Amino acid sequence: MNLTPNFTLKEFACKDGTPVPHEYLPNVTELAKNLQVLRDTLGVPVIITGSGYRTSAHNRKVKGATNSQHLYAKAADINAIGYTPAQLAAVIEKLITAGKMKQGGIGIYRNFVHYDIRGTKARW
Repeated sequence: MNLTPNFTLKEFACKDGTPVPHEYLPNVTELAKNLQVLRDTLGVPVIITGSGYRTSAHNRKVKGATNSQHLYAKAADINAIGYTPAQLAAVIEKLITAGKMKQGGIGIYRNFVHYDIRGTKARW
């Protein structure tokens, strides 16, 4: 199922093989629409590298935050070819400031950026 021109529902499934639960479809659709804005801006694919949705068990396994946005299909760990995590985070920040992406969490890691649509600013 396509959520946007460049993102499918399957891409956001938990890495343990569990699909995104039906009740979280509105969340993952909103997340995908925001990531589509990023992809359109960059002009290169945005790749979900580690996690989109996470089950509670998988979240514990990867030592995710107790109330992680991934548990609600509101977060994705991403990268994009040609962009370091810091560069990618900076683009997301600019798009949020411009009102083109939803305010949320941005976490910069060694190999990826966490972005979520929690609706409030969180940075790490």
